Amino acid sequence: MPGKTSLRVILERSKKCFLVPCVYDCASARAVEMCGFPVMLLSGGELSLAMNGLIDYGFTGLTELEWMVSRISQTSSIPLIADIEDGFGGPLAVFRSAKRLANAGAAAIQLEDAGDMENSTRLLPRDAYYSKIRAAVEALKGTDCLLIARTNADPENPGEFEEGCTRMRESMEMGADMAMIVKVGSYEQGKFMSERVPGWKIFADVRADNGIPSVTMDQLTELGFKCCSTHYTLKAAMEGMLEHGIANYRDQSVSYTFTHAPASGIMSYSATPLFDPQGYMELEASFTQKEKEYTIVGHKVEAFPEGFVRPDIKHRF
Repeated sequence: MPGKTSLRVILERSKKCFLVPCVYDCASARAVEMCGFPVMLLSGGELSLAMNGLIDYGFTGLTELEWMVSRISQTSSIPLIADIEDGFGGPLAVFRSAKRLANAGAAAIQLEDAGDMENSTRLLPRDAYYSKIRAAVEALKGTDCLLIARTNADPENPGEFEEGCTRMRESMEMGADMAMIVKVGSYEQGKFMSERVPGWKIFADVRADNGIPSVTMDQLTELGFKCCSTHYTLKAAMEGMLEHGIANYRDQSVSYTFTHAPASGIMSYSATPLFDPQGYMELEASFTQKEKEYTIVGHKVEAFPEGFVRPDIKHRF
């Protein structure tokens, strides 16, 4: 998309590890973008819940993933990383998946070393995973799409943790751009990984039990991690919908929704203002030379809320 800074450039410029929220559709991507996050990651698990209403158990296919990557990438000004699980099969399937997702607009793809969901705790044989890495590297040549190698190795198992580090290091040597050991969750485990895996690394999901993060961005920066993925958007959306739903069902009224807007300040039942409809009207007016405003059933939609990022509307087509 014109005007979108590439993921590689963002990573090269960044001097400190930063949070990368997981998203699942265009609305969650919009919220992440509005808050100022520079990068987002399409969560396979949350996509399955949002799109199919099913848990992450291998139900989402390549066509569904490709469609969502295309929709989000086309309508957002920040780069999107796509979780492609095991690549939907062997090396030829990975080669095809990587090509299609790069063409759909993915800024990076994340490829793990496990099989289907029933065996997600079992690592593929090393050679089998390396064949997929080689296929993905070849497929992404000549594109701006990066490859993130990911292992599901368990840090609590010393031998398996060492194996995971070896896989990530050698995947990077084969051409992967970044590495993730998805179960690494503490400073000590991150340090173990950083001593064995050079280059760009992603930390997965910092926990904050009792309000205290298990590791800070400063600590991750010190260890050479460039970014840290985090899941919060779907929980936040569900919590908000449940909060409003409980009140509106109890009152048999939408008055609660009209009076509770802690983030945006927009007292309405509609989320439309958050998507900047008046910006579209301004763009159309530049072509027609006639002023126009956006309404819903004759009511003018509120202005875009202050304090949030408002990208150029021309970058949303």
